[in-house]
Amino acid sequence: MKLRIRGNSVRIRVSQSELKRIAEEGLAEDAVRFAPDVGLVYRVRVAADGRISAELEDGVLTVTLPKAAVERWTRPDEVSIRGEQPIGDGETLKILVEKDFECLTPREGEDQSDLFPNPAQGTC
Repeated sequence: MKLRIRGNSVRIRVSQSELKRIAEEGLAEDAVRFAPDVGLVYRVRVAADGRISAELEDGVLTVTLPKAAVERWTRPDEVSIRGEQPIGDGETLKILVEKDFECLTPREGEDQSDLFPNPAQGTC
């Protein structure tokens, strides 16, 4: 999984196997370590119902997706799930979880073998 945080927005990109885990097991996660006992775990989990949401607690960022949305997302033509969450003072957190596509121009050192085929491939 890839995590991007910018302002009041969170974006997670998932590979094919991660989407499969999310759909079948209801959870996929990854982590970044800053020191031996300091890190950030980020995960996508599925709930039976509800809305897309995000929470940060004890160094764990959890994005929760409704099961019906995940079932639609597994279709080849569905790219992402997005939502907004009120955070107070009239502000919102934008949440985007999307399939990670192969780059049109390969990058040295990156393994793209588990990424989704890029829909624009072959059109450039």
